[in-house]
Amino acid sequence: MTSNSIQFLWKNKIIKIKNPDPNKTVLSYVRDDLKKTGTKEGCAEGGCGACTIVLGELKKNKIIYKAINACITFLPILNGKQLILVEDLINDNKLHPVQDAMVKFHGSQCGFCTPGFTMSLFSMHKNNKLINKEVVDEALSGNLCRCTGYRPIIDAAKSLNNKKDQDQFKINRKKTIGLLRKLKNTDVEINNNGKKYFAPTTISNLKKILKKFPNAKILSGGTDLSLEVTKLRKELKTIISLNSIEKLNFIKKSKSLIEIGATTSLIDFQNFIKKYFLDFYDILKRYGSLQIRNVGTIAGNIATASPIGDTLPLLLTLDTKIVIQGLKQKKILTLNDFFISYRKTKLKKSEFIYSIKIPINKNKIFKAYKISKRFDDDISSVCGSFSFLIKKNKITKAAIAYGGMSEIPKRASIIEKELINSDFSENTFSKVLDLINKDFSPLDDMRASRNYRITVAKNLLIKAFHEIKNKQTIRINS
Repeated sequence: MTSNSIQFLWKNKIIKIKNPDPNKTVLSYVRDDLKKTGTKEGCAEGGCGACTIVLGELKKNKIIYKAINACITFLPILNGKQLILVEDLINDNKLHPVQDAMVKFHGSQCGFCTPGFTMSLFSMHKNNKLINKEVVDEALSGNLCRCTGYRPIIDAAKSLNNKKDQDQFKINRKKTIGLLRKLKNTDVEINNNGKKYFAPTTISNLKKILKKFPNAKILSGGTDLSLEVTKLRKELKTIISLNSIEKLNFIKKSKSLIEIGATTSLIDFQNFIKKYFLDFYDILKRYGSLQIRNVGTIAGNIATASPIGDTLPLLLTLDTKIVIQGLKQKKILTLNDFFISYRKTKLKKSEFIYSIKIPINKNKIFKAYKISKRFDDDISSVCGSFSFLIKKNKITKAAIAYGGMSEIPKRASIIEKELINSDFSENTFSKVLDLINKDFSPLDDMRASRNYRITVAKNLLIKAFHEIKNKQTIRINS
């Protein structure tokens, strides 16, 4: 069964929109169509949080609340979900507890950013019984304020700790679940003035669409693809969303392998990977913001092939492989062979990433670092990742990769060869530092100069050595 409409829940009512504009953002719909102007537009690229709204998704008879950036979310993505806006929090003319906290702790001055902060706090309050500094920092990492200052907002957030969740959303939970169940996960096929949007629910239907539209833009998360509309002012004629295919949303663990499905969100992967690669978890905590990680995917990060994609150097040093699905068969490529040139990969027309496979080796030592101008929600100047196998103080395997140092995320193959079968010593690492210049030739740009990047890349390699040698993590402020 295929529908040309999207359906979602708003204010306890099912909203149906026939053939919506697939290039229209949720923010535009909220402000222009619903006339709810509390949600603001600041950056139009998911960086400031002024547009933050919350989506409720039904998973195993439980509603999961996710803060997202409305400015970079296409309207059809609302299909099957609950839409919650800042105007929806007030109930019987009484402020919601998060709104009340913002008032009591003087969390607003000019007020432009306040609705976004409020929605981030709302999502935090719904998803966490215990609210500590780590929870608050993560919840607010994607919201910027230029005049109030963060202290009163953080105080407002902390005041919600152990505050009983008994708002109208909790009271109406059973009714909401019943309404969300009525929003069946059917294939969506939209045609709006020549602009097409497909959201198949099965891989077989996806293949049929790809065969017919091999040049379509594939959306898996969409936090990068949407910028072509909001920043580059392009018109995307054909979009194929993978997000409704449940078979692509998974994390599987075997004795020697972790496999992640193409539509698994970064936040789900972040929470899973902590047990196996702590540095990967630490980098993901700084990947964009919570709003971005609630939507974005590792498959999307790989497919966009950005030279400053934070997961890519890490995946390279972990000897990651990707499973690519074509119309007839699957094939497996090493990630190291996947990137061709700037934002170009070996992914062919009518192909899509099915999953990502990360080997597990308990003897592998893994380190990763991100250097950026701002600690949270910022693009890397340099991202360095290092993996070693060491036996009897000899380096038997070395994998070193950097982001921000080349037109593609890239392994330092010359340094790796020099390190293998060498002593694991400071003298060894000091000798290979100057080989950075042979492996990489970074550019000057607004984030960092060439010389700065080379210096940082060298320092991170030495830092990794010292941390491994001394079996401790050296914390620095980036």
